[in-house]
Amino acid sequence: MTTPTTNTLEVPGAVLTYDVRSNETSDEPVLLLIGSPMGAAGFGTLAGYFADRTVATYDPRGVERSRRTDGAETTTPEEHADDLHRLIAALDSGPVDLFASSGGAVNALALVARHPEQVRTLVAHEPPTAAVLPDREYALAATRDIHETYLRSGTGPAMAKFIAIVSYKGPVSADYLEQPPPDPAMFGLPTEDDGSRDDALLGQNIVSCTHFEPDVDALRAASTRIVLAAGAESEGELANRGAHAVAERLGTAAVTFPDGHGGFLGGEYGQTGQPEPFAARLREVLAG
Repeated sequence: MTTPTTNTLEVPGAVLTYDVRSNETSDEPVLLLIGSPMGAAGFGTLAGYFADRTVATYDPRGVERSRRTDGAETTTPEEHADDLHRLIAALDSGPVDLFASSGGAVNALALVARHPEQVRTLVAHEPPTAAVLPDREYALAATRDIHETYLRSGTGPAMAKFIAIVSYKGPVSADYLEQPPPDPAMFGLPTEDDGSRDDALLGQNIVSCTHFEPDVDALRAASTRIVLAAGAESEGELANRGAHAVAERLGTAAVTFPDGHGGFLGGEYGQTGQPEPFAARLREVLAG
């Protein structure tokens, strides 16, 4: 695979940084790999399995190399979707194939609802769309509580609650919200508040992402082929359930991918899934 070239793109309220691994011999659409708040660094291993085509990755606004210029404290899926719209236009290659994971899948659903002509196939992997779950009242309350804990007490206590909710299996109930908060030290997290409040997950995205409801009518009418993907080992977890719930609303069924929520990771951010079979499954799904 060629060495990625790094570019910047000025958009309203931010300057985005993105990377392109070019394969000029390929006649396939560009494969755009995105997450949120995960940036381009999370897709190095997965990109390596697609050396036969051009691959693009980027850092969402407020993440790693992409800086915000608007001073805003929160970001919405609609803003991310507009960023992606401008990024795909800057690639100047026609419609892309889009693999989007976690919050990136939420943002991709917002993009396709508005600009389906820019995406040939969307594989939306485990969007944490708590707003479409039957237990939405308590699931959304849990995500709001994480954000409020972050504003009140800082990263450690909030991240401990985040880890607890994303690994929790089954519907979220009132009883869940009444449990004692997890100890940050159990996860190796800081117990002292350092005063910072610039975390992209806990501060900027967690509420707007989980509270977003996809425009089902627009997605059903879209020219884009939309595939919801759910991990084999994350069944029952909130994001996995989100994939199934969105698929059901679209009148389809989620397809199973190897491993869990981070199945494509090959050591990035200290996490290792099953990237080789994951990439093989992605290639199979993209081929239709």
